[in-house]
Amino acid sequence: MQSIADSKLFQTLFNHASIGIIVVNESTEIALVNEFALTQFGYGSVDELKGQPIEVLVPMRYQHAHVGHRNSYHENRKNRPMGIGLDLLAKRKDGTEFPVEVSLGNYDMDGQSFVVAFVNDITQRKESEKAINRLNEDLEKMVKERTESLEITVDKLNKQIIETEEKDKELRAALDKEKELGELKSRFVSVASHEFRTPLSTVLSSIYLLQKYKNTDEQPKRDKHIQRIISSVNLLTDILNDFLNVGKIEEGKIQPRYCTFDIAKSISDTIAEMRAVAKKGQEIKYSHNGSTEVELDPGMFKHITLNLLSNAIKFSPENSGIHIKTEVDDTCVQLKVKDSGIGISKEDQEHLFERFYRATNALNIQGTGLGLHIVSKYAEQMNGKITCKSEIDKGTEFTVTFLNKY
Repeated sequence: MQSIADSKLFQTLFNHASIGIIVVNESTEIALVNEFALTQFGYGSVDELKGQPIEVLVPMRYQHAHVGHRNSYHENRKNRPMGIGLDLLAKRKDGTEFPVEVSLGNYDMDGQSFVVAFVNDITQRKESEKAINRLNEDLEKMVKERTESLEITVDKLNKQIIETEEKDKELRAALDKEKELGELKSRFVSVASHEFRTPLSTVLSSIYLLQKYKNTDEQPKRDKHIQRIISSVNLLTDILNDFLNVGKIEEGKIQPRYCTFDIAKSISDTIAEMRAVAKKGQEIKYSHNGSTEVELDPGMFKHITLNLLSNAIKFSPENSGIHIKTEVDDTCVQLKVKDSGIGISKEDQEHLFERFYRATNALNIQGTGLGLHIVSKYAEQMNGKITCKSEIDKGTEFTVTFLNKY
């Protein structure tokens, strides 16, 4: 009875496995093929493959070499991946080819030896790798072009420095600025490479796993990975927007557009948007004093609020409180965001609003180090200022103050 049960278990695992399985006998003929492999290779039934040489699944140009590799394996059989360091291709019934990963195993039964090949179609993974390689090539090309441009500029400046003492001072100042821009570009590449890696890896792994869920009842698993891909793409978009905004600020292309709006409504709308990303049990409380009508750039103000509230959520634990307060009087408009998170050391607070700066206790948390820099620049654009009050493990309070023009 046990052997019958074992046989049924083997048949169940063999027929319902989500990877192609092909069993080859001592004569290198196909003895068994599971349903998943039939689908992979485009065959309708086991009878079409049973008794065929294994080379029927190998592209014609590789068949001769495959015979030699196959014979070599039979002489020294052991469980291992096939074609280490090589790009392997398989051939479907219709002659089309696709990239695969193959792992080999072997067993003996009834005096005969068999080889088992586990075949995985990696078409989606290869396409994702190509996309990532193209992105890396584009980044490298951009860095090379900018570096060449910087070198040309430096050469021109060095020639002009010789002309006069006065020009020497001016040109040296320009050179220092160019060096600063060069460092900024280097930091951009470094941060972009690091911050892109995690969401891109998430997208790649989710796409790879999606191809394994082929049954209707596995839709929840597919939905989970689709949501991971959407979240990762949104994160990449936010990172790129931060880089673009810094570039526009540095080039002086961003100027405030003042208009009158309801500050309380703006804050409430922002809180409603952010509640969807709040951690479990986090409570966001808002209070307002004074008139609700203010004259500021509503887009810049919302960006400031979103960034400060997003940081409060990100750096605060579950089941904690976040407090937002606005106050408007005859002289100023004030926004305060207070959390009960990990806090910021006094040493880090001195550099908090610099480009790409990350507090020492936040290095393991996702971020580019540009958010607070952009917030401070937006505040300056509207004749405001931002201050920070914080202690390690006792939370942080940011205060943004604007002159009241209304």
